[in-house]
Amino acid sequence: MKRSLITLALTLSVAAPAMADLALATSKNCMACHAVDKKLVGPAYKDVAAKYAGQKDAVDKLAAKIVKGGSGVWGPVPMPANAQVSDAEAKKLAAWVLTQK
Repeated sequence: MKRSLITLALTLSVAAPAMADLALATSKNCMACHAVDKKLVGPAYKDVAAKYAGQKDAVDKLAAKIVKGGSGVWGPVPMPANAQVSDAEAKKLAAWVLTQK
């Protein structure tokens, strides 16, 4: 029983931040154009994570794109600017996107 509780606590401590960031992505309308595992209007987050894997400045690059928008990286459809997303939220979202596999 004790082992089960420890396992549950560890699982929740890992899953809770991931769910919180998914909730933030949903609340900021990111999920209207993106999904974790498949391309919608924009690229899948797992593809973004793969593209930026190992880049030390990836969080800052992606956070800037989240706030300011961008075009040409993933095809002809531009990503609009997201002025409703603060810099801190953008960094949190970018860090979460980079953990997707």
